[in-house]
Amino acid sequence: MPRPFGPLPAAPVAEKRPFTDTRHGIERSDDYAWLRADNWQEVFKDTSVLDPAIRAHLEAENAYQDAAMADTKELQKVLFEEMKGRIKEDDSTVPMPDGPYAYGSSYRKGGQQPLFQRMPRDKTAEADRTIILDGDAEADGKAYFRIASADHSPDHGKLLWGYDDKGSEFFRLRVRDMESREDLADDVADSSGGGVWDAKSEGFFYSKLDANHRPSKLYYHRVGSAQADDILVYEETDAGFFMGAGGSRRNDVIHVSSHDHETSEIRLIRADDPLSEPVLVAPRQEGVEYELDSGGDVFFILTNADGAKDFKIMTAPADAPGKANWSELVAHKPGRLILAIQAYKDFLVWLEREDGLPRIIVRDRKSGEEHAIAFAEEAYSLGLVGSMEYDTDVIRFSYSSMTTPAQVFDYNMRSHDRTLLKTQEVPSGHDPADYITRRILVPSYDGEEVPVSLLYHRDTMLDGTAPCLLYGYGSYGIAIPASFNTNCLSLADRGFVYAIAHIRGGKDKGVAWYEDGKRAKKQNTFKDFVAAAHYLAREGFTSADRIVAQGGSAGGMLMGAVANMAPEAFGGIIAEVAFVDVLNTMLDDTLPLTPPEWPEWGNPIASKTDYETIAAYSPYDRTGHAPYPPILAVAGLTDPRVTYWEPAKWIARLRALNPDAGPFLLKTNMDSGHGGASGRFSRLEEIAFSYAFALKVVGKA
Repeated sequence: MPRPFGPLPAAPVAEKRPFTDTRHGIERSDDYAWLRADNWQEVFKDTSVLDPAIRAHLEAENAYQDAAMADTKELQKVLFEEMKGRIKEDDSTVPMPDGPYAYGSSYRKGGQQPLFQRMPRDKTAEADRTIILDGDAEADGKAYFRIASADHSPDHGKLLWGYDDKGSEFFRLRVRDMESREDLADDVADSSGGGVWDAKSEGFFYSKLDANHRPSKLYYHRVGSAQADDILVYEETDAGFFMGAGGSRRNDVIHVSSHDHETSEIRLIRADDPLSEPVLVAPRQEGVEYELDSGGDVFFILTNADGAKDFKIMTAPADAPGKANWSELVAHKPGRLILAIQAYKDFLVWLEREDGLPRIIVRDRKSGEEHAIAFAEEAYSLGLVGSMEYDTDVIRFSYSSMTTPAQVFDYNMRSHDRTLLKTQEVPSGHDPADYITRRILVPSYDGEEVPVSLLYHRDTMLDGTAPCLLYGYGSYGIAIPASFNTNCLSLADRGFVYAIAHIRGGKDKGVAWYEDGKRAKKQNTFKDFVAAAHYLAREGFTSADRIVAQGGSAGGMLMGAVANMAPEAFGGIIAEVAFVDVLNTMLDDTLPLTPPEWPEWGNPIASKTDYETIAAYSPYDRTGHAPYPPILAVAGLTDPRVTYWEPAKWIARLRALNPDAGPFLLKTNMDSGHGGASGRFSRLEEIAFSYAFALKVVGKA
């Protein structure tokens, strides 16, 4: 296939300022370390303080990628209009009942931000809805704006809501009076995005971010007071642990949770006595996770304790929840991963996954009888929404597949009746019969079978000529659902095979699948993805030069790793907010996520073995001279999760070592962070840009 990019202007050349670092007797040199702003904490809150030399380089990169993609401008507009046309512009959620009211959200035609609404419980017509928070109005005049949360108080008199207007995820919390729909004087800065009301609706708990963007302190804020008067309730002193708070449907307890990626610890506070001493449930034990839900006189506890790798469900008396009093209710079953539990007055509900497919289990608390909610498609996504209320027979769940638009059901746990409340509308039209979805098993290098979900148009010929977008993630135990995605239809309609590789490092096949793709076994994640690419080409779904790989965040690290490992397996690579400078980031314990991430990747500061393990795959460190395909990297200037300098350094090194490969493009969003542009339509413009790159790479632009 001919090279898709013609003559281009001269690419930016990042200045080399050699920096040497020695750890465990191993010396490394980094020519582009200077792209990491020394004042990055300040930049997150005020981008104007960015070093002018760094800004100039990022802007030069933006100008270069803009020139390289100039011939796709019209295509980007077409893709955007297609994707926008599949969105019901004035869409709304199905209101969720809670006491005398029901709560929901909607969009107005042309609106970018959600509108939060309340209505009488039994009157859900549009005319009965009152807008209590107008996201469009709040976002007016701001380059970036995202609402993180909107939670009503137990007495339904107030709304606690959080927003970020920088993209740095330092959220402000405001309190709104429901009747006047005006914000009170309360103004809480530097929160993690949300809060939990006490039982009397007099105040709320929130976690405050420190200078390094870590939620280390839990405060109680009484409505009407200044933030300076907030009371410290609990402080997490281990920088490796995240800390936050949650509530219960019964409004009886506040859960104060400290956790990393493999260990958790919970303290309980009486919701009607917010300044009471937090009560420890079970002390943290490395590798043991647990969470709980209030069931009146008992707590239901989901845990992997005592070797229950795929989790089991325990009970404990509400007045004595310590581990010594835990009793087994649902035994551990290897390969059956229990993902979440919800307690109700008469029922216990949980979401589980087995053989890669999810189902919901409902258990009658009195009789112990159980039944399942499941579907028959080859690959699908199932979400347990639940209910805001504790004393109810009705829960809500959502269902979709790669060909089936999302459906929302109410389900009566007593009668087993399900009521379809809403089917996702696709205004421009969608016929599921026009598409084929499949789930195949791909043998990896060591014989493990990797599930791959496929979507393609029924007219697409699987003779090796079809282009393919192959998506992967494979970290933190996150399973990528085979759900309905209207955006990828723009690729399927142009003859693409859209594929999701459910590689090791996720929990798609249980916790063992996750553990077999982390730390010392991380290379399995990359090898699985390469195996999927080779299989799709070998079996005629596509060909190697027509595969465009895509991943974001830790999936962006995957992109960098497979680019180094098997550049010939791909025609192009899209790496969004790419975590590619893994070793340097894990060596920098001042960064927001570094200490909490050590259980996932290893601690190269303390361990030479971990250092060498990470160095063996860290994309930036392993970048060399190779036949790299065209690569698009996307970054956000105020991203606290994957800092902008990771993809910036990576592209600079790729280009310096491979002047005849690529091209290598870097797009930095100067007004946003990890999630990209705010607003539902602005985000579509970014997706259209990435898809235009994919189409250009395979000669379809």
